[in-house]
This record gives sequence, C-alpha cells and structure tokens, in this order.
Amino acid sequence: MAADKNSVALVNFFNRFFHNFPRLILTNLLFAVPFAVFFCIFWLINNLTGLNSMFILLLAVIPIFPFYAGVVQVTSHMVRGEENVDVFQNFISGIKSNFLRFLIHGIVFYAAVIFSYYSIVVYLKLGSQSNVFYVLMGITIFISVFLLFAFFYIPPMTVTFDLSMKHIYKNSALMTFGEIKHNIIALFGLIILAFACATILFCCTVPIAVIIATAILAVVFIPSIMSYIINSAVYKPMYSMIVDKNKKINRIDEKIENRRQGIFYDDEEEEKPNYAEEFASVDIDESGNMEEYIYFNGKMVKRGVLLRMKKEATEKKEDK
Repeated sequence: MAADKNSVALVNFFNRFFHNFPRLILTNLLFAVPFAVFFCIFWLINNLTGLNSMFILLLAVIPIFPFYAGVVQVTSHMVRGEENVDVFQNFISGIKSNFLRFLIHGIVFYAAVIFSYYSIVVYLKLGSQSNVFYVLMGITIFISVFLLFAFFYIPPMTVTFDLSMKHIYKNSALMTFGEIKHNIIALFGLIILAFACATILFCCTVPIAVIIATAILAVVFIPSIMSYIINSAVYKPMYSMIVDKNKKINRIDEKIENRRQGIFYDDEEEEKPNYAEEFASVDIDESGNMEEYIYFNGKMVKRGVLLRMKKEATEKKEDK
C-alpha cells in the first residue's frame, strides 16, 4: 500500500513537472531580473572595496529573498494540482503580499548560511589540533541541517497561511523533526538536482562554457525547480498539519464556549440546540454524589455540572 502511494506521488510529481515546465522557466526568468541586479550590485561592492569576501557577496541574498516569495507562490499552486497557473499574477502577488516577511527570512537565512559555513571551516581547520573541534563541527553540521529543514517550510508556510512570524518559525522548527521522512525526500531531490547541474558543468571543457552554462542554469532552471521539488515533498504534510491544528484549536475553543453556556451538543453538521433555558426547570437531587453521571438530553453529565448549570440558568432567568 505504501509503495503504491509512493508510486502515485512520483507519477504526479513528474506529470505536474512536465505539464508546468514552460511556466517554471517563465517563473525563473521573472526571478532572474532582481537576482541579476542585486547580485551585480553586491559583486561590485565586494570588488570595489577590495574585500573579496563571501561575507559581502552573500548579502545579496537579503534583498533577493522577497522576490523568491513569487517563485514559492507559483510553485505552491502547481504542487496543489491547479491547472493553467497564472505565473505573472501569482509571482507579483507573492512578492507584494510577503515582501517584508521574506526580507526578514532573508536576514535569517543569511545569518544561518554564514554561521554554518564559517563554523564548519574553522572547526575543520582546528580539528588537527584537538578532536574536540571535530565534535563541535559535528554539532554545527547537525544545527545546519536543522536550519535547512526549517527553511523547507518557512517560505511555503508564509505564502500559504496568515500566521504570525513566531508561529511560522515555531511550526517550521517542529516539522523539521515531525516530518523527517518528507524532509529527507526533499533533500534527496535537491541532491539529484545538484548532481544533474554538476554533470552539465563537468561536460563543459573550457572556462567560458562553464560560465555560460552556470548562468543559463541559474537564470532559466534552478530556482523554480528547486522550489518545486521542496514544495512537492513538504507542502501536503505542512498544509495538513496547519489546517488540522487550526481545526482542533477552533473545535476545543468551541467546546469550551459551549460548556460555559451549558451546551453539550457538539455535532458541527447539525444545528446546536441551546439547553440553557431547560436547566432552570430540571429536577435534580442535590443530596446525591456530585461525581455521579446523570442522563440529560442525550448526554451523560455529572450531577455537579448540572447543578451548577441549573444555578446559572436560574440566575439569568431571574435577571431577565
């Protein structure tokens, strides 16, 4: 059964991929404009200042990230199985609706990349002096993988749900552990994509061909395909988790409110009768065990609860 489900999921992945391939390319071309502009700006800053530091060059990620919201918006619609996704409209809508939040995500992503890269490099060099640094490097790699998995969920969760930043990061952190299977699938898909790109570059025998191939891959293919792979792996469990969680919270809140009002009927499909008026006239033996359950209007209710509800209903009736 599990194998059948996996086969169906894989078939759906490729069907939607090839059906939407022209739209994926268009999405990349739209994203390539701000990507090229900001990358060139920070490349010039990096070279003109003479710093030649990846620390400066990677700053381009921050202003570029809000435009990645458009890519995520488009691919999320594709993953949901929508036909004829309007790329331009969804791309612009994704940016406009999530610009500030993705700007913050860009800052967090930049900090995570810098922390992971420099920590691993430093601990790897210091490892020759003491094995303790290899342990620290292992801890850093674990944290880096955790952050990577969290960022599988942060962008699609932001464009899909109206949640506070606190809940976006909290839910994403929880799903790094709770949905480890889907995280590994997404990671495996990205590794295949990276291997395919590396193979293409490896086939280029001269430096200029490598540069041209890299530019074509970055401008035409990689961002939207990467987003499509991630969304295909994590979107469904993420959507189910958030929706089910909200339904449960709303259901619990509704039940609490019903009990407070003396309503013991919780079926959402039918109209909920209000029994509050009936409590005032119900005959209950007040000398019995308060923990004993009494049959009332189709429900087994504790005697103590019925007496309390009767008292509240009587007071409301007298106030009227």
